[in-house]
Amino acid sequence: MCAQRRAGSRTFQQPSLDATPPRDGTGTRAGRWRSLGRRQLARLQDHAEFRLFDSLPSGRASEVRSADGTRIHVEVFGPEHGYPIVLSHGVCCGIRFWSHQIADLSENYRVIAFDHRGHGLSARPARAAHTIQRLGDDLAAVLRSTLHSGERALLAGHSMGGITIQAWADQYPADVARFADATALINTSPGELAEGLTTPPAGSRMPESMTALMTSLSGLMIETFGGTPVPVRLPLRSALLSPLAIGSTATPAARALIQELILTTPATTRGHFIRTLAALRTEQLDHSRLTAPTLVIGSTDDRLLPMSHSIRLESLLPNPLGVQELPGGHCGPVEQPTVITAALHQLAQKARESTSA
Repeated sequence: MCAQRRAGSRTFQQPSLDATPPRDGTGTRAGRWRSLGRRQLARLQDHAEFRLFDSLPSGRASEVRSADGTRIHVEVFGPEHGYPIVLSHGVCCGIRFWSHQIADLSENYRVIAFDHRGHGLSARPARAAHTIQRLGDDLAAVLRSTLHSGERALLAGHSMGGITIQAWADQYPADVARFADATALINTSPGELAEGLTTPPAGSRMPESMTALMTSLSGLMIETFGGTPVPVRLPLRSALLSPLAIGSTATPAARALIQELILTTPATTRGHFIRTLAALRTEQLDHSRLTAPTLVIGSTDDRLLPMSHSIRLESLLPNPLGVQELPGGHCGPVEQPTVITAALHQLAQKARESTSA
């Protein structure tokens, strides 16, 4: 199933740990909501979930350097010697995407979250460095810089973050046994991502001629609009983003968070990575190298990466823990935070018990 591979595994230079960068003027990562108007802010400011998104619990910030020198922003939450859980977000998101999981899991675990290159407080790389392979390098740098000697972690990735874990395992197979007790791949795919845009809603059918047309239009949309700058106060922004980015049953605060993250992501980052992800094919990565026990989680109404992607991914893994299907859309950790957090807690608890046995 895999294409001819290069000889040997990717080499890695030990990353450097740099000085902590300053937060914004408000003292929080989410102090400014650039995409929200006054009326939206007024409606949301008293919601507990919105307040969580607006001010993460205090974390320990640092920077690591990836293999190509790109600066990656990392934040660590929870007890210094707690069992580590590493969180990898999706395209056009950031550390804030994991607010629910950070707030809950950091009470007992050491939660390590980072901004992907070009996102959040991480540096914007050169145009040619927006690749799946570089994402794998970034994760390798984070793990080697933040995990203690002899320590292994639970790795969780959403959407592009799940592809990052797959790329890391493909490039650094020896590191999988060294650093990963288990992994959770959430709302993600092994490749052929554009198929999600042409998949009809559950329970409906689409004629073959319409599917072919939708495929062509999806490719044109990605090429034309993927990297086009858009104003953060884009008219009808909520209605335009909601059908694909987040499910119809998501809370207003969750919708506001996803809107903010997408519209404040630099257009160059958005464009380069959307094109890179659209070009990904399953045979580019050797999934047999992801040997850690892996739970795959998908969502019933995910219009970007439907359940078919999760099912196909699970079939490629050498050590699967099954596929868990959740209600809701593409942003499971935000839309179904209690369920996702419980799944991660269960995986971490089993790993911790196995380590201490």
